[in-house]
Amino acid sequence: MTTEKIILAGGCFWGMQSLINEKDGVVETSVGYAGGDAKYTSYDFVKLGITGHAESLEVIYDTEIITTRQLIGLFLKIHDPTTFERQGNDNGSQYRSAVFYTTDSQKHIVEKAIRDADKTGLWGNKIITEVKPFANFFTAEEEHQKYLEKTPNGYSCHYPRSDWNLPD
Repeated sequence: MTTEKIILAGGCFWGMQSLINEKDGVVETSVGYAGGDAKYTSYDFVKLGITGHAESLEVIYDTEIITTRQLIGLFLKIHDPTTFERQGNDNGSQYRSAVFYTTDSQKHIVEKAIRDADKTGLWGNKIITEVKPFANFFTAEEEHQKYLEKTPNGYSCHYPRSDWNLPD
C-alpha cells in the first residue's frame, strides 16, 4: 500500500467525510480545521469565521486504488466549487472550497484537474477552489468525527452529482 495525505475543504465537513469515506482506496479520514493562521483553534472559534480556518477533511488514501485525480474528481462532484465562501445554507470563510496539498505532485494534479473541470463547463461558473500548500490541520472535536454515522438524519449540504464526472 502506498498512501498519501491531502486536506480538502468544501463546506460542512460532516457531509464531506460521509461521502469520501465510501470511496474505495480511502484509508482514513478525520474532520478538522485548516488554512488559518492561529496556532490553535476549535469549532467554537472556527464557526464564527474569525480564524481563517476552513472546515476540512484530512484524507489518507491508497494511491494504488484511488489516484489523486480521482479523489479530486469526487471532491469537485460532491460540493459546489464555484461559490465564494458558501456551501448550501452555510456561509462564511470557514465553508470555502480549498485543497491543501502535501506534495508538489499533488499540487500539479489538483491544478490540472481544476482546469480540466472548468473546461467541461458543467458547473456553469468558474471553479474558485483555492489550491495551497498544507500548513496546519487541527483535528476537530470527537463529536464532529463521523457525525453523520452517529446522527443519520443530521444536516448535510453535500451530495454526489450523478451527471458530472471529471474527464480522464
